[in-house]
Amino acid sequence: MPKSTNYIAKEPDASGRIHYTDTENAVWADLYAQQETKIGTYAAPEFLTGQRKLDLPNDRVPQCVEVSERLRDMTGWQVEPVPALIGFKTFFGMLADKTFPAASFIRSREDFDYIEEPDIFHEIYGHTPLLTDIRFANFSQAIGKIGKTCDPTDYSWLIRLYWFTIEFGLIKSKGEIKSLGSGLASSPTELVHAIDGPNVERKPFDVVDILRTPYRIDIHQPIYFVLDDADQLFDAANRDLKADIKYAQTLGLHAPTYEPKAKAS
Repeated sequence: MPKSTNYIAKEPDASGRIHYTDTENAVWADLYAQQETKIGTYAAPEFLTGQRKLDLPNDRVPQCVEVSERLRDMTGWQVEPVPALIGFKTFFGMLADKTFPAASFIRSREDFDYIEEPDIFHEIYGHTPLLTDIRFANFSQAIGKIGKTCDPTDYSWLIRLYWFTIEFGLIKSKGEIKSLGSGLASSPTELVHAIDGPNVERKPFDVVDILRTPYRIDIHQPIYFVLDDADQLFDAANRDLKADIKYAQTLGLHAPTYEPKAKAS
């Protein structure tokens, strides 16, 4: 996650609702409209099914309380607004408690096509459809429970499994590769890049390989991992992931396939 942000969290009122401006609602509406022209072509059936179940509004920013009401009935999860930046310990703890942390602000027009940190469009449009499926919800909770018992030095290793699946995972569907991850579903440009990009490396799903793969949050990913089916992901949650992390650490990280981030002058 980024170490700093130019955005300010929006605070909910006593009823748990956040008052978004007409300008902010318009950004949501335009992002929604743009993604809907692509999501049916590129997204996995599991994501599309969840999207239909939630039936999110297309003309305004949804409220976490209303999304939570629907999720609780389906999988027992809820969404809670948080500041843009939270630590791994807090993140894992919330997942373990079936609570998805949602950054409460929405991106500006200047960041319309790409924003480094997660915003409410990424959180709600991108993440919550998979949380309607008890299997994906249970996987997220499993990552949270493991994270709560990990040593802090292992956080950055464990989060790679979440990053390359729930955030930026791909999956095979009827012989085609489809997007699964929330970071793809909510990105106007990376959704197409991940599926059609000619210089993208799409690797078979492998837990230890994923744990060893570094990434940058501020670029389109050069590497994605492809699930043969969703059961591979659910089986991964039942592995001894802490042992996998220790083994991956003995092997070391793969050499990055991207350029290092330039240091600020």
